[in-house]
Amino acid sequence: MKRLYKLLLPLSIATVTTVSSQAATKTVKHTIKNGETLYSIAHKNHTTVEEVRKVNGMKKGETLKVGRVLKVPKDIHQSKKKAVKTTKKINMAKTKTNRSERRLAKTLSSVEFKTMAKSSSKKSNKFSLGDIVFNSSKGKHKSSNITTLAKKKLGRRYVWGAVGQRNTFDCSGLTSYVCKKNGISIPRTSIAQSKHGKYISRNNLQPGDLIFFDTSKRRKGYVNHVGIYLGNDKFIHASSAKKRVVISKLGKSFYSKRYKGARRVTS
Repeated sequence: MKRLYKLLLPLSIATVTTVSSQAATKTVKHTIKNGETLYSIAHKNHTTVEEVRKVNGMKKGETLKVGRVLKVPKDIHQSKKKAVKTTKKINMAKTKTNRSERRLAKTLSSVEFKTMAKSSSKKSNKFSLGDIVFNSSKGKHKSSNITTLAKKKLGRRYVWGAVGQRNTFDCSGLTSYVCKKNGISIPRTSIAQSKHGKYISRNNLQPGDLIFFDTSKRRKGYVNHVGIYLGNDKFIHASSAKKRVVISKLGKSFYSKRYKGARRVTS
């Protein structure tokens, strides 16, 4: 075991400390015009109805008066870009740590490795080196939990910008909600989520994988919709067209032609 300690000493594991800070919300003044609603005002400024009510101290159901000046939060999703960058840094640090642990494992003699594994198994059914846990069933377990929770949200109302408030969701709000409930942190928007996790080819899709689409009428070429693959050519998503959480077929012409890729966030 002395040899083991000598090998462990020079190994440095990167530790990333995330310090979250919220910048002051930027607001703009908006004079209510005839025919406008809180939803249309929020959508125009890339914010949510809840944020507009909060900033103005409004109650739900309060009547809007033409000419009233509201404070409207501007581009609230932009403030989350820093969180996305922080997540990427954490993932990079974890990747480096994984490589260091693999190199260490290769250098250990078979006797030392088995001794360490036996000692660890008495305390836990997971064998770990440092802070890294080697458990092949962990990813599959989380994938199953993600699809199970997503199915429980079937029929729930679609609301743009919603991430579970009163059981309402938009497409990326649903995916980020079920991942968060399973201890997985992913970006908030569909286009950012499409760059997160491990790339998966269409032929290798597994339940729990996030799948992405360009559902714009003119197919502008960028991701604007996301769902969760369930297996058997089906996926669950919060549909703006059907105004609720539904299950659709990936092989359906509309979605098959607009498919842009997939990511696995449970590995």
